[in-house]
Amino acid sequence: MGVTAMLPNMTFQQLQDEAAERWGDIWDPGTARMYVLLMCPRKQRKLLELHGDMIDHGQPVMNIFHRPRAEATLLEEVGFDPRSSSFMFCNIANSDLGPWMQQLVTQEGWLRSMIELSPVPFALDIPNQRPFEKHSILCFRHPSVDSIDRYHLPYPIFALTGKAFVSLPRKQAAELARQQAEILGVGLAKPEPTIVEVPTVEEIPQPEEVHEEVGGMEAAFVSEMIPEIVEDSEVPLPTIGHDIENEEISDESIPLPTGVPEVDDTPAIEREFRNLIQELLDSGVDPSDMMTDSRLEDIQERALAQGFETWPVFMQMVS
Repeated sequence: MGVTAMLPNMTFQQLQDEAAERWGDIWDPGTARMYVLLMCPRKQRKLLELHGDMIDHGQPVMNIFHRPRAEATLLEEVGFDPRSSSFMFCNIANSDLGPWMQQLVTQEGWLRSMIELSPVPFALDIPNQRPFEKHSILCFRHPSVDSIDRYHLPYPIFALTGKAFVSLPRKQAAELARQQAEILGVGLAKPEPTIVEVPTVEEIPQPEEVHEEVGGMEAAFVSEMIPEIVEDSEVPLPTIGHDIENEEISDESIPLPTGVPEVDDTPAIEREFRNLIQELLDSGVDPSDMMTDSRLEDIQERALAQGFETWPVFMQMVS
C-alpha cells in the first residue's frame, strides 16, 4: 500500500522538478505520466486525499485540489452546482492508472469521460491569470456528481497551486509495477537510440597496411587469410543438373521454404478481454459505457483472480 504525504503551497511543476531529490530511487524519470481529473462529492474529499493508502502503485501519485471561486459562475451558467463536487487533479504514471481507478470504477460505479480544460475569460479579472491552449483530459466522476463538458482554469494545469497530496509507493510495489509495465508494453518512455559510428572506407585497413603492421610468420599467415580476388569470368556458374540455356525450369519444380508458425503465448484471459473490448468498440459502444456491460464485469473478476491487470490494456485499446 502507499503512504500519503501532504506538501503545502506546491505546483505539479515543482513536484516533478524536485521528485528525484525528494524520493530518490522511488522516482523513475523515464516513466510516462498523464493528468486526470477526479470529481467526487465534497463530503468524500478526505477519502480521496488518502485513496493511495489503500492502493498498490509503482510511482508517486501527485494530487492537487482546485476550488472554483470567481470561475464558479462559469459552471453555474451551464447548470452545474460548483459546491456539489470537489475537483482533484491527479498526475499519475500511465501504468498506475488501472490500480488507482479499478475499485472506484468496478465497485463504486465511477464514470469515465473526456473533459475540455479551457482558460478562464480575462473578463473575470483573476489575479496572476495566464493563458494556455485548451485541451482535453480524462475525467472520472462519482455517479452522484453531474457531468460537465468543460472546466475552466485560470492558468495551466502544471501551475495549479495548493496542498499537494502525494501518495508514495513502497519500493517493492515500484519494482512490481515496472515489471508489469514491461510485460504489457505500456507506461514506459521509449529509450534513446544508441548511435553507432561506422568507419569510413578510408579508415578500413587495406592488405598492404596489414602486412606493414605484422612481420615474419605472422605476416605470411595474414597474407594467406586474405582471399584472392578472382575475375568474374573465371567463376563457374552453378547448375541444377540441367543445361539452363536449353531447358526452362518452372517455379513449381523449386520448393519454397515454409515459414515457422508464430506461437501466441498471450494468456487466455487477456485474449478474451481484448476480444470483448474490440467487439464493443466495433459495435460503437462508448468506452465510458463499457463498464456497465455484465460480460466485462465477469471477465474482470476472473482476471483479478488470475492476477491479470485489465485496466492498462483497456486504456491502450480505447485511447
